[in-house]
Amino acid sequence: MIKLPRIICISLCIFALAACSSAPKSRYSMRVDSAPITLIPDHEPSIIIPQFEPYRLANMRPYTIRGINYQPILSGKGVVEHGYASWYGQKFHGHLTSNGEVFDMYEFTAAHKTLPLPSYARVTNTKNNKSIIVRINDRGPFHHNRILDLSFAAAKELDYLSTGTASIKLEVIHVDEDNMVTVANNPSISLNQYLDPSPIESNANQLFIQIAAFNDKAKAESLALAANVIYQHPATISANNKIYRTLIGPIDNRVLADALLLDVRGTGYDQAFIYLSE
Repeated sequence: MIKLPRIICISLCIFALAACSSAPKSRYSMRVDSAPITLIPDHEPSIIIPQFEPYRLANMRPYTIRGINYQPILSGKGVVEHGYASWYGQKFHGHLTSNGEVFDMYEFTAAHKTLPLPSYARVTNTKNNKSIIVRINDRGPFHHNRILDLSFAAAKELDYLSTGTASIKLEVIHVDEDNMVTVANNPSISLNQYLDPSPIESNANQLFIQIAAFNDKAKAESLALAANVIYQHPATISANNKIYRTLIGPIDNRVLADALLLDVRGTGYDQAFIYLSE
């Protein structure tokens, strides 16, 4: 009468161990996502230049996550959204995205629940007005209060890594097969005009990058001289109320300005930003 319970206990233990060993494993080696251990990769993020890419039909199918049904839309043209963005990194780095591409947290990419894949979008952090162009190639984030999941690099560029989420404005940049570009709900223009617009009139607002500002005019001038060599683009200073700003510009178009801004920030001027002259 004493042996039977022991046999039952042993059998139950063996069964429990077998059940644990046969439980499905996650494809991710990390349980919780995090920033990378190495914050600076061997390569700089690629500048995202929108272009025509056919949507992948496989990504148009409806799908269900955690009991919620999602229906991808047929076109991103004209889409503008306001909401919160989160970011993802180390846990998903090296794994396949919903578009069948390898996720690289050091590139400017993003995930959206219903936009066609791939899509391009301009994302603006509404708190600091920093913006970036990303390529959307993944699905997510699957939280009711978030509309976009940005890669680690993109979130770093928009300066919200520490807070985890940020209030954003998302504007789809749609390029059709005739190379016509529609940014948000603005009138369509040709891709050539978008990438290389006509020279700016002398009396119109012009694009500049502010590298830094000083109380000392000599420091601003010294930085301008160095910037001419380092960034291979004209640099000057602007004075207002005894504040001397070191500027790069004028710059012909926003794509070039975005590329130059990355170069400037990559040399240590993290507070550099793009602005329109008055």
